[in-house]
Amino acid sequence: MARQIVGPFNRVEGDLEVQLDVGDGQVDAAWVNSPLYRGFEQILLGKIPGDALVYAPRVCGICSVSQSVAAAFALGDAYRAETPPNGILALDLIHAAENLIDHLTHFYLFFMPDFARPEYAAQPWHADIHARFRAVEGSAAPEFLQARTAFMHLMGLLAGKWPHSLAIQPGGCTRAVSARERLHLGNVVGAFRRFLEQRVFAAPLDEIVALDSRDALQHWQAAQAGQPGDLARFLALGEALGLHTLGRAADRFMSFGAYREADGAPLFARGVWRDGSLHSLDVDGIAEDVSHSWMAGDTAPPRTARTLPDPGREGAYTWCKAPRLHGKAVEVGALARQLVDGHPLICDLVAATGGNVLTRVVARLLESARILLAMQRWTDALVPGEPFHNPAAPLADAEGIGLTEAARGSLGHWLRIEGGRIRNYQIVSPTTWNFSPRDAAGQPGALEQALTGTPVDSPRHPRKIAVQHVVRSFDPCMVCTAH
Repeated sequence: MARQIVGPFNRVEGDLEVQLDVGDGQVDAAWVNSPLYRGFEQILLGKIPGDALVYAPRVCGICSVSQSVAAAFALGDAYRAETPPNGILALDLIHAAENLIDHLTHFYLFFMPDFARPEYAAQPWHADIHARFRAVEGSAAPEFLQARTAFMHLMGLLAGKWPHSLAIQPGGCTRAVSARERLHLGNVVGAFRRFLEQRVFAAPLDEIVALDSRDALQHWQAAQAGQPGDLARFLALGEALGLHTLGRAADRFMSFGAYREADGAPLFARGVWRDGSLHSLDVDGIAEDVSHSWMAGDTAPPRTARTLPDPGREGAYTWCKAPRLHGKAVEVGALARQLVDGHPLICDLVAATGGNVLTRVVARLLESARILLAMQRWTDALVPGEPFHNPAAPLADAEGIGLTEAARGSLGHWLRIEGGRIRNYQIVSPTTWNFSPRDAAGQPGALEQALTGTPVDSPRHPRKIAVQHVVRSFDPCMVCTAH
């Protein structure tokens, strides 16, 4: 057996290192290290509660809106804020725009360039993929970046700026739009729909979201031959490389639910998927294990947990904590959301091959189509002239929880206020769930499980490139992980 280190990873937000035990040409065990500690939870202690809306979004530059939404939800929960329908719609639009852009940034700029690498030069599909997805120089990147730039005008209209907007507040959005601006929003969203339908899918979005089985997806892909969109290109190489055989974890998935509709129900449902079926989510079952983290203390729920660095802790190997749901590691992200929400295509894919590199990417692109269609509906539902924000009255002593879904998965903020100041603030981010270390029972996190059995130098996957595919299939955000 040999021990190898992979990292630091490029095309990943933040710092990441993976240690592998390798035997018989595959990974026997993996340890995931988040080597950078930041300390946002300590920075917030003693601040006035509203400062959470200033500091928490700066946990990350690409998940900034998700951090803002979680902070606003936590404060809104503490202050019992009521959000008017326009405020719900505006927050949904801002949040959905960031998550949609994150999904496609991952696909075009972080994930697909690995298939243009020279290790795959002998593959019959390589010339097409190299021309389309080669890092920086492929034809896809400038097309996507141009469409992304135009789409992000939505942030200017609704949030004032991106990242780190202060328009997102408990009780709604402080930026109301006029009838003329609503029309502009509709044009921005419509233009991005055309990019999705022409380049990503080469098909109407309604056709994509209507795919209801693995067979339907394969038939759709076959019909794309000749003029494939980028999803069909990915499916073809995924089949050739057997991506459905890479990166399977424990097949336990969790979603906090995403995007509040006007009636209060989420667009994507909340729940837990395990043992082949859906279960309700018990948020009180969440606890943070620090037995293998450079943190002091013991396992505790986020409501009472503290973040106290202890770089000398024996047996620790990362700054990342190990969140667990009733003692079990769970996977979060687009695959979890679509599975918990019961989309038939994702349910069928997971029933056939489980969670893996292929299903994570398919779920991300399917979700992009579903989000865009919802954004058009939300834009049409805005009522100019009606309130977008109900200011919440601060309380001197209160507690609140803000749960939402970032592009990469479930995000929670737990807040306690005493004497008008923040007494405790705990953040559990999506990649903290997926890239967590072992817990006190020796149970690995989702990525550590998914890497076990990955080939490190096979004819199909030479030079540890399969390890890269597995890691990137989770779309990690390491700055959020060890916030």
